[in-house]
Amino acid sequence: MHEVQELAKTTALQHWSVDDSADLYGIHNWSAGYFDVSPKGDVVICPFGKSKPVRVSISDIIEGMRDRGLDMPVLLRIENILESQISLLHSSFNKAIKKLGYKGKYRGVFPIKVNQQQQVLEALTSTGTRFHHGLEVGSKAELLAAVSILRDEEACLICNGYKDEEFIDLGLYAMRMGFKCFFVIEMPSELELILERSELLGVRPNIGARAKLFTKVGGHWTESGGERSTFGLTAAQIVDVVDTLKEKNMLDCFRLLHYHLGSQVPNIRDIRAAAMEASRIYAGLVAEGAPMGYLDLGGGLAVDYDGSRTNYVSSRNYGLDEYCTDVIEAVMSILDESDVEHPHIITESGRATVAYYSVLLFNILDVSRIEYDDSSDIPELGEGTHESICNLMYVLKNLTARNLQECYNDAIYYRDEVRQLFQHGKLTLRERTVGERIFWIIIQQVARLKAKLAHPHKDLEAIDRVLADIYYGNFSVFQSLTDSWAIDQVFPIMPVHRLAEFPSCQGIISDITCDSDGRIDQFITPHGTKDTLDLHPLIDGEEYYLGVFLVGAYQETLGDLHNLLGDTNVVSVHINEDNTFEFVREIRGDSVADVLTYVEYEPRRIIEDIRQLAENSVRCGRISPQERFRIMQAFEDGMRGYTYFER
Repeated sequence: MHEVQELAKTTALQHWSVDDSADLYGIHNWSAGYFDVSPKGDVVICPFGKSKPVRVSISDIIEGMRDRGLDMPVLLRIENILESQISLLHSSFNKAIKKLGYKGKYRGVFPIKVNQQQQVLEALTSTGTRFHHGLEVGSKAELLAAVSILRDEEACLICNGYKDEEFIDLGLYAMRMGFKCFFVIEMPSELELILERSELLGVRPNIGARAKLFTKVGGHWTESGGERSTFGLTAAQIVDVVDTLKEKNMLDCFRLLHYHLGSQVPNIRDIRAAAMEASRIYAGLVAEGAPMGYLDLGGGLAVDYDGSRTNYVSSRNYGLDEYCTDVIEAVMSILDESDVEHPHIITESGRATVAYYSVLLFNILDVSRIEYDDSSDIPELGEGTHESICNLMYVLKNLTARNLQECYNDAIYYRDEVRQLFQHGKLTLRERTVGERIFWIIIQQVARLKAKLAHPHKDLEAIDRVLADIYYGNFSVFQSLTDSWAIDQVFPIMPVHRLAEFPSCQGIISDITCDSDGRIDQFITPHGTKDTLDLHPLIDGEEYYLGVFLVGAYQETLGDLHNLLGDTNVVSVHINEDNTFEFVREIRGDSVADVLTYVEYEPRRIIEDIRQLAENSVRCGRISPQERFRIMQAFEDGMRGYTYFER
């Protein structure tokens, strides 16, 4: 049996190709053309998609990082991909507008909450200027950041969220300085405060209202929409806004209608239904005498994380061109019927704008695997061996494809019996070890036989996961892949090199936090998800690098300091059309001193306390003054060090 398995593995190795790896990891399905596999077996970046044949190896970029002294993990940002995504969003909308004869314009805005990092916003607004791409804010801090970065007076600045007096004043002052700022009323009480502050400061505001639509969508964020959503106004409350503005002679300030279905909307039918419902409300507001002019469809443009192009929560059943065409058609179908002038369309597409732009890279530190071999590791049983262990051996010797399910059940029964006997002192530790070894050899053989069955029993489905190797990655799920832990979001994960080799191992990924939740055990396939990832065996003396893709949205913002593992190193690259690349920005990850400061420690005081402890040890004769010097040097170096594993 073992020789047959080795022969099959050797045959697979001989015939494996980079195309097989591309299919296995689905890179052509989820990458939107921005990533591919080179003939050498490296993942390559294609920053212009299929429009230009530019390809740069991630392995070459990693080598450049190491030459510059940057340790793993690293968040890699590819600035060209951000530029391509913004350009693609606008060109798709403009193409639909031209094709359908729509009279309004498209004005995209980026919701800062999706990725609040300064470098990201600077790159985004710099690229977005030629498209008048604006920003959406939901707090005073985000508003201040937006005003400091946004330089295009044609771009929209959308103010969502709960607003106090100071928030409103800052937005009004931004209008005085030339910003096209809109106050979106989320709660009925906000209108009175906006009118009061605008009168005091002498600024006529641009007012919008967020509508609570009855349309709801599927996915993780379904509660963001619907009549019971947290923020927004009912139809009756919107009419109250109209009446109040009429009383104040300020109906001309009502310029925008907004709604938000939720992030990552997978089904195009929901998107179209919401656009039509909102257009009805918009037409009604125009009939009431409000000038309007802007219809903000909020976020929801999904990313196809698993590449399945379905209405599954981690996918979408539509393309970008289809999304843009359906939105424009839906709005036109309602407004033309009511003879209402076409408004400018705003979308707050954040996830789809930045997701492709960032890749988390990390190295594998170690692998834990079940080492029992089904031939050489079968133990010899002597006289007096306990009956339960003998029963396990009987199961092993009589295991066939015909009795696979029965033997699997028997093995679990006798394994549990061995453990109970050990617990009650009836078996020695060595006897228990013999029983456990036989059990795992049985499970490995069951897994091999199961793979040959067309329809294995459902009870056998968990075997691959049980036998999976554990690959220990130098990163923190809680810091860098929060959604993977919090909402079971799946991200494309794959090796970024060695893709010309057959991946002979099945593994799950554990991070370096001391927490059982710090692992990834759901991976994408072309037909859904699976419990293990195809990986390569480690090679002594060589690093093995994995990449987690499409992590540009939310993951940098939501990360926490689990085990005081801080922000990773960040590298931004710009790829040139001659297949070269430049390191344009670098941010060193948090040091130990940095993260201790975040949780209210004073690094200097910590060092001083340790110094006093070391001096006391000198006085007591435990260490010499020279040893004290070396000890203090180690602690001071540790305080300056990276929070992640350093080779």
